[in-house]
Amino acid sequence: MKIISVVGARPNFMKIAPFIKAIKKHNTDSTEKIEHLLVHTGQHYDDRMSRAFFEQLEIPSADINLGIGSGTHAEQVGSTMIEFEKVVKEHKPDWVVIVGDVNAILACSVTAKKEHILCCHIEAGLRSGDMTMPEEVNRLVADRISDLLLTPDRLSSENLRSEGVPENKIVFAGNIMIDTLENNRQKADSLKVNDIIHDNTVDHQGYLKKELNSPEFAVMTLHRPSNVDRREVLEPIVRFILDEVCNDQPLLWTIHPRTRKMLDSFGLLDEVMSHKNLYVLEPLGYLEMLKLNMHARVILTDSGGLQEECTVLGTPCLTLRWNTERPITLIEHGGASVLVGNNINLIREEYKRAMAKKRNPVAPELWDGRTAERCLKAILDYKG
Repeated sequence: MKIISVVGARPNFMKIAPFIKAIKKHNTDSTEKIEHLLVHTGQHYDDRMSRAFFEQLEIPSADINLGIGSGTHAEQVGSTMIEFEKVVKEHKPDWVVIVGDVNAILACSVTAKKEHILCCHIEAGLRSGDMTMPEEVNRLVADRISDLLLTPDRLSSENLRSEGVPENKIVFAGNIMIDTLENNRQKADSLKVNDIIHDNTVDHQGYLKKELNSPEFAVMTLHRPSNVDRREVLEPIVRFILDEVCNDQPLLWTIHPRTRKMLDSFGLLDEVMSHKNLYVLEPLGYLEMLKLNMHARVILTDSGGLQEECTVLGTPCLTLRWNTERPITLIEHGGASVLVGNNINLIREEYKRAMAKKRNPVAPELWDGRTAERCLKAILDYKG
């Protein structure tokens, strides 16, 4: 059997690492070998945002890098389809495996099906109900045409059933990203927070690296256009962080290039950088971010993956979105996350509640570190 796995951006890297390990284990234990090729579309082309993940998660270098880079959604999808078609025609895989919801999964699933190749979507069935999110379009299309849909939770399986997906295409496999978390807990916890700060402090006009002297701290990530592209939305969030959160405790802000650019364009970057209780960091590697999550008092984020990690680690999580494709992570479903959007009054209210809570780690069903094994077994057992 020949499998091509596709990654395009950082969230994919955490999901593909355990799948590759499962293939290696299979090839060690079985006489029926799997030939595996890893294709990196290059959607995240920044070296800092890719190389650290490959190294830390022990992902082998991609066999093929399509080198797509940045561009509009149409440019990324179109260029990926053109280049991936060449790969499929040359290597003729039995399966194309896609993970997550970035543009690469849309492009490569469509290309695979046009070439009559079986397609498996790991992390299928997630739905936010928000069609303004490009990721939602990617999920819907990929799930509609894929042959095998491996879901992270039962809510996602029900989403697929409600859309009329045949039962034989749906397999509840669990959350593959938690495999990566469980494989890296000890390694991450051995890191020192001050080393992370020192090695990743943003270089900005004489900005000095600071030591963190408090055992408690908050963490923030922010990158979605709905939060950072308009001054009337971003500035109130910044004011809340500077005037209230940083008054309670140090805040470690891992700043996305898009967010940094917008802060600068709105004239807010210097003020953010100069606050004595705010630590502004470059985008972090997986282990560094996991370490911060393991010890943060609270996390403010608009990242989907962090919602999942916060649930398993028990870190109170304020999700700066009005919807989520991962409802299993919400407090009402037993998780650690609460949706606060970008309403400052709601953010303030839930922040105070979060600060009064103790950690409450929760492991949803099949979030047990063995999802990759079940994913590979589902592919091997597939009957069509």
